[in-house]
Amino acid sequence: MAKKIPQINASSMADISFLLLIFFLVTTSMDVNQGLARRLPAPIPPDQKIEDKDINKRNLLVVKINSANQLMVQGQLTDVKQLRDKAKEFIKNEQNADFYPKVFEEDFGAPFGIVRYTKDHVISVQNDVDTQYQAYLDVQNELVAAYNELRDECARKYFHKSYNELEEDQQKQIQKIYPQKISEAEPKNYGGN
Repeated sequence: MAKKIPQINASSMADISFLLLIFFLVTTSMDVNQGLARRLPAPIPPDQKIEDKDINKRNLLVVKINSANQLMVQGQLTDVKQLRDKAKEFIKNEQNADFYPKVFEEDFGAPFGIVRYTKDHVISVQNDVDTQYQAYLDVQNELVAAYNELRDECARKYFHKSYNELEEDQQKQIQKIYPQKISEAEPKNYGGN
């Protein structure tokens, strides 16, 4: 007669595993993902025809991030710390330079009066498929910060308050002068250039 091999009673192993799983879920902390707060445009009705819009080259600031997370602004290698100033210079075009957006004059009413601004500017952000998310976020943060600083300067000039302290209708007036126009293109393969 064969000798019986004693076996371990495994009926309570599932309960122990379940309790360990709950313990680790409760005690483990999760990193909070970073994201971009954006207000998306309203959906286009299905019967509406989408037209391509030609943009004058001088009205377009091209910002590219390659797979090595290097930043190129208008074809020139740039440090991300310089991007905010370059964007502000492009958006304002105070010198009315031919290679920056065309400057228009418009009467915005009280308290602004006639204001010189670049209403047709667009900042195009393009990234490589291998660009790290943090590099992409850094670029987006600098561009949004450029708009925020310009709006804040305008608010202090005309209302003697920061932009965030203004009432909603006052903020909308300033947004007409400095509309946030950041276009994001499909990721491409730019390689190491």
